[in-house]
Amino acid sequence: VELVESGGGLVQPGRSLRLYCQASGFAFIYYDMSWYRQAPGKERELVAVVSWAGGTTKYIEAVEGRFTISRDNQRNRVLLQMNSLTPEDTAVYYCAAQRPGSTLHWGQGTQVTVSS
Repeated sequence: VELVESGGGLVQPGRSLRLYCQASGFAFIYYDMSWYRQAPGKERELVAVVSWAGGTTKYIEAVEGRFTISRDNQRNRVLLQMNSLTPEDTAVYYCAAQRPGSTLHWGQGTQVTVSS
């Protein structure tokens, strides 16, 4: 399993970023895909998840209505569209893959910094 995140960077409050996770080495279509984040001094937290079939998405309350997770099963890719970013969204964002009931696999992470 290989997960490679991209799209992070420095952005001003109120702006948008789109994160990408390119997956390879496994049967992508059968895996639930998630984005987690870890801010300095805090535990890693689940941000959003999209089911293997793509029909179900879930978000934490802090990003509901601002972030959108989606998957492209043709390109083995997961996107996280982040709008109206705030400094509280600053964190390292990790892509994760999990076949229901099995091991959770992680990417290396991409830094998102929201600052003026």
